[in-house]
Amino acid sequence: MKVKSLALDGVKVLSPLFRRDERGYFAEIFRQEQFFSEIGPVNLVQENESLSMNVGTIRGLHFQSPPHAQGKLVRCNAGAIFDVAVDIRHGSSTFGQWVSEVLTPENGFQMWIPSGFAHGFCTLEPGSVVSYKVSDYYCAESDRGIAWDDPDINVAWPDLADPSTLSSKDKTQPLLCTLPHFFELDL
Repeated sequence: MKVKSLALDGVKVLSPLFRRDERGYFAEIFRQEQFFSEIGPVNLVQENESLSMNVGTIRGLHFQSPPHAQGKLVRCNAGAIFDVAVDIRHGSSTFGQWVSEVLTPENGFQMWIPSGFAHGFCTLEPGSVVSYKVSDYYCAESDRGIAWDDPDINVAWPDLADPSTLSSKDKTQPLLCTLPHFFELDL
């Protein structure tokens, strides 16, 4: 597995080695010892999956606040997504900045998004299936989000991003500047 660091400290793209032949391929998608070596001793305790039927579906920007903060290992199993991570760690030199990666079954990329980052995506193909392993269990009291179109973050979403696909919860998410300081970096 190859690991590439993105511009935000801690956010990485993991790409498996595909062994292809006339039947298709075999790939090792997750290996704990290598994950620990590249990411750290993060225990992944729950796996979630979403299906988005339409192109342009927007989900996010989501995170869980402490004490149930989550790191996420995100993978696209069908279709394609524009995957986004936003640094929400106060005191970080990249606070409010974002990175993205296109995840598809063909490229096999997985994006590691540590706690202290918000996560969202936009589907690029119909029938997109996204799975993600997380480092803490879902906790409704810690479930948080940021407006997908926060002008201070200014994510360059694909032109096909369709705001009418937002969930009722995501239509009313607050701006980053109004959130409490859930994540603080010690400088």
